[in-house]
Amino acid sequence: MSTQALAALSVVVFVGACAQDPAPSGERPRSAIRFVVVTHGSSADPFWSVVINGVRDAGEDMGVQVEYQSPNTFDMVAMSQILDAAIASRPDGLVVSIPDEPALAGAIRAASAAGIPVVSINSGLDVSLGLGVLVHVGQPEYDAGFGTGERLLASGARRALCVNHEVGNVGQDRRCQGMEDALRGGGASASVLAVDLGDPQDTRQRIAGALASNAEIDAMLVLGAIAAEPALAALRESGRAASVRFATFDLSPFVLESIAGGEMLFAVDQQQYLQGYLPIVFLTKYLETGTLPGGGAAIATGPGFVTRENAERVMRLSERGIR
Repeated sequence: MSTQALAALSVVVFVGACAQDPAPSGERPRSAIRFVVVTHGSSADPFWSVVINGVRDAGEDMGVQVEYQSPNTFDMVAMSQILDAAIASRPDGLVVSIPDEPALAGAIRAASAAGIPVVSINSGLDVSLGLGVLVHVGQPEYDAGFGTGERLLASGARRALCVNHEVGNVGQDRRCQGMEDALRGGGASASVLAVDLGDPQDTRQRIAGALASNAEIDAMLVLGAIAAEPALAALRESGRAASVRFATFDLSPFVLESIAGGEMLFAVDQQQYLQGYLPIVFLTKYLETGTLPGGGAAIATGPGFVTRENAERVMRLSERGIR
């Protein structure tokens, strides 16, 4: 692995609980099984920290070894190198997100060809089966975006802004496209603003500039909880917090407090804890029984919607690191 990739690498390693009941004759005990999870999401992102909690809990519940690896930022070169190294370590199973098929397809196909069972999560629903992935666990992103657009329409939105903080992530692009199609079907419109969350202040300024340049914007969607804080700051500074319908994908304590306080209309919940937990369970049982749920189809973990009516209950679950 190159020096550049090593510098970008963030690794969290969890070791499962003690061995469970003895495995069938001729098979290794669960304590000797090792799975590696490689995603594009940094552990510093509140969304991915919940995924990691799911990975950790599943490892403990199944009694297997699990590792989580990711680049510190959205970096496909670094992620591809991390993925290559993970495959070279010959894990008993691989869990991977697929935000960029061209950058990752070769490595995923190589893992499958080498006999490593692969489950994809989060991004990559549309391409996963073509890469030899056994099952995908995640949210249909276009459908989630479309549902978001329908909710914004129902709230009275006519011109919306979709703020994309991971340009090049096909899942993010499909969220914006789904929202735009729903709005267009209702006679409204949408536009996309690209930002780089490596600089939250720049993100805030870009959003403020978009609001200042278009007084007709009456709704805004951000594509991750990590973008919600600078976006709301921009709304407040522009004096538009009360007039612009504001929504986000994914949850965080800040997002839930903003919904409960009435500054945010809703959040799209894809239950990312399950995206970390279920693949470890599936892979463990696959090694033991050769069976999988869904016959190779996707397991949908969302979309769900958190509104002011249910935000307080979700806040209590968020405090436990599972929402």
